[in-house]
Amino acid sequence: MKLLCGAALLLLCLASTAAQSSCVCEKNKRVTDCRTDSSGRCICQAIGSGATVDCSTLTSKCLLMKAEVMGSKSGRREKPKDAFEDTDGLYDPECENSGAFKAKQCNGTTCWCVNTAGVRRTDKHDADLKCNQLVRTMWIIIEMRHAERNAPLNAESLKKFFTDTITSRYQLDGRYIANVLYENPLITIDLKQNASQKSAGDVDIADVAYYFEKDVKGQSIFHNDAGINVSIDNEPVKLEKTVVYYVDEIAPEFSMKSLTPGVIAVIVVVLVAIVAAIVVLVLTRRRKGKYVKAEVKEMNEMHRGLNA
Repeated sequence: MKLLCGAALLLLCLASTAAQSSCVCEKNKRVTDCRTDSSGRCICQAIGSGATVDCSTLTSKCLLMKAEVMGSKSGRREKPKDAFEDTDGLYDPECENSGAFKAKQCNGTTCWCVNTAGVRRTDKHDADLKCNQLVRTMWIIIEMRHAERNAPLNAESLKKFFTDTITSRYQLDGRYIANVLYENPLITIDLKQNASQKSAGDVDIADVAYYFEKDVKGQSIFHNDAGINVSIDNEPVKLEKTVVYYVDEIAPEFSMKSLTPGVIAVIVVVLVAIVAAIVVLVLTRRRKGKYVKAEVKEMNEMHRGLNA
């Protein structure tokens, strides 16, 4: 009888342990081997890197990108029929143990320096490139455009929606939301967070921007989540385009050769216009000079005629 009771108790304990050890990472679906630790937190392993992920907060952008690349390679993610890869934005990053990007990133023998958001801030070089520090991204500008509407949105309601969403969904302290500006049809969100402001427990604005961008594009990182349903004053709002800009504490180091053909063309046109304006100005002044000289010559001849 005691043996049966002991066996039943053991099975009960094992079932209880299994229930406690199994958990779902609500804030990151790109994980595996999830378990509950002694404090009750859900802890998982990030796909691609094997790094430990705390599911009570946002996962770093570096680990998320690495997991996305691995998912694309392995075919674990189901892709839409017309999907194609953004080769400029997505790469297989090298991450620190903390989850932060390493300052130097490489793809084979080609290397470049990145900021804390993992965005390239130098030209691409060979493997000898030196990246002395990981430069902090202190300001992130999220610019969105909504679909055409008969009437503009209420600016205050819009500001409240995005402020509440960012602070609750992404756990960002409200003091890092510098501005939410509405200029129909553009919506601009400014996130500002320098190194001296950010404390150990604060989520990084780069991670927030990455989660946010995935959400509005319908590619949410959250578990069983389709993304953000933007609704202003109980009216659904469709977002058509989202662009993210990055401002670093130290200016980026791009040379002219790294600029896109479109930007170079604009610069050339501006320079040609400036040169043309200078030429016109010089010719105009020369003509005026000749006209003045002609007037003086005619006046001198008149004076001589009168004196004669």
